[in-house]
Amino acid sequence: MRIPSYAAVLALSVIGCGDNGDPPAATNKPDAPAANDDAFQIHGLHKWYLIGNAATPGDDTLKIIVDAPAGTQVVDAWIGDKPLRMQPQDGEFALETSVADVPAGARTMVFAADGSPTAFAAVTFNRSAPYYVLVSTDWDFSDPGDVAMADIDDLHAHHPIRMTDFVGPYTFTDPAVTPARRDQIASWLIMQRDTNHDELGLHIHPYCNFVEDAGVTCVTDKSTVYAEDTSGYTIELDAYDRATMGTLLDHAADLFDAHGLGRPHTFRAGGWTAGVETMLALDDKGYIADTSALNWARIEEWRGKLLYTWNMEHWTPIGDTSQPYYPTQTATLGDDGSAPLSILEVPDNGVMIDYVSIYEMYGVFDANWDGTPLAHPISLMMGFHPSTSYSAGEQDRVDKFLTYADKHLATNDLGPVVYTTLSDLVAAFPPD
Repeated sequence: MRIPSYAAVLALSVIGCGDNGDPPAATNKPDAPAANDDAFQIHGLHKWYLIGNAATPGDDTLKIIVDAPAGTQVVDAWIGDKPLRMQPQDGEFALETSVADVPAGARTMVFAADGSPTAFAAVTFNRSAPYYVLVSTDWDFSDPGDVAMADIDDLHAHHPIRMTDFVGPYTFTDPAVTPARRDQIASWLIMQRDTNHDELGLHIHPYCNFVEDAGVTCVTDKSTVYAEDTSGYTIELDAYDRATMGTLLDHAADLFDAHGLGRPHTFRAGGWTAGVETMLALDDKGYIADTSALNWARIEEWRGKLLYTWNMEHWTPIGDTSQPYYPTQTATLGDDGSAPLSILEVPDNGVMIDYVSIYEMYGVFDANWDGTPLAHPISLMMGFHPSTSYSAGEQDRVDKFLTYADKHLATNDLGPVVYTTLSDLVAAFPPD
């Protein structure tokens, strides 16, 4: 069935009789009906039309068919106060029009036949900015293990997600990982990128095997958990200054390149311990986004350890509803008035599944979106740690959360939810 073009529809939306003697388009918007008339059937109207941005195309075309009773001469539709004459075709009436200029909100259309002062139907659609849901993995360990890798494959099989995998470069420097296993892990990651359209970002816990492979002296006395950590795993990343961090970033990128992963452009610090020097180094090396800003109150399991107090002190205002912003030359929180960096900070407001119950995750999701159309894009970042200790309970919570988000997918006309990766999100939050 051919739908007329918007220009054709506008050409028909004129006041006064046409050459075929049709009634003129109503000059006044008709009154809403007490109830929709079942004699008229409306097809094709979506519930949700996304307002696009540089990251996500807009759903800007509305197409409707009205089946009308025999003898109906004309059908007019109104979006707000804008009248549109529908085009007759094959015993039906069709409308195709742009809604690009329709602002965010729940918008009502009314339809009237043959110039009636009372509409035969009133219907509502939603114009909304996207609600971006990001699913991430933090590679805290050199080998995630076959079970966790299979679990990730299972999530892809059951949910239309695109993940941001923050891969640890120590996979390629840890002597406990054989060359054959490194190649196996790299091949699996390449499949995630090329088949599932995941993003391969970078995650650094400053393990000594990686730090020393980069030619840097390993720090062991700045642990967020222990008095000393000779492995480097729990060391604050901001213990490394701007220049040294730059060296680590270069070495990680070289390792990624050497194993076919490409050079990463997004980052999350191990233990979320990114300081100003870390941000400056990331900016120096052309990273476009970081997601180390932590919803720290959700990791209450670490109370009494420096990991908790460090994050509480450095990410004080970050909470369930914190949204992307640009850090500055002197402040990771970007609120001191100095020159902004070019790297977008996307708060980890959904934390990691290790630290939250499924009901907490539902609560974070709902805190960011109350079910009504959004005037501006919103993001929710969540994730988990793929490892040999990744449990069936954690996988179940991730699966249940994604099932909850799936119920509001824009692609299924259920809401404004869009799954995306961190690098693709950047365009939706340009600098002011």
